[in-house]
Amino acid sequence: MIPHFLWAEFDRLTGRQVHDLLRLRQDVFVVEQNCPFPEIDGRDPAAEHLLAFDPTRKGGALVGTLRLLDGAVAPHGSSLATLLSDAATTIGRIVVAPEYRGVKLGGLLLTEAIRQVETTRGPHIMQLSAQAHLEGFYARFGFGAVGEEYLEDNIRHIDMRRPAPATESAA
Repeated sequence: MIPHFLWAEFDRLTGRQVHDLLRLRQDVFVVEQNCPFPEIDGRDPAAEHLLAFDPTRKGGALVGTLRLLDGAVAPHGSSLATLLSDAATTIGRIVVAPEYRGVKLGGLLLTEAIRQVETTRGPHIMQLSAQAHLEGFYARFGFGAVGEEYLEDNIRHIDMRRPAPATESAA
């Protein structure tokens, strides 16, 4: 399945898209992971959102999403709090619908996020707070661990950063 991607600022999403985005995140982060936490954290209005739709399903069902936040944003317990002075873009709330796991959709979402950051912001540091068991997955995309593991909502996490690509200087 090749997803249809849509990038949009929060205020440009339709009511249906906001509903589906929040429902998918709630279903996975709160219900499936048995992790009651305030999923609606107040950061969505400032974020750029990527929505992935399955074009083969009626209505193009939302099957994955993530968000980009400019400026380093650190969750509780994160070592990123010491790095907040830099101009990193934070990739967060990466989620894939359960029935679409195992088909490399997570990798497609992350690749698209990296492409978007590099296209719209130029060479740029990117960071994320990864569930610790996914460290190897993110490492394949150039992210390296920063600091120690910590608990966020009773799930082990590790902060990861991807350095800005080197730019060619004029000779």
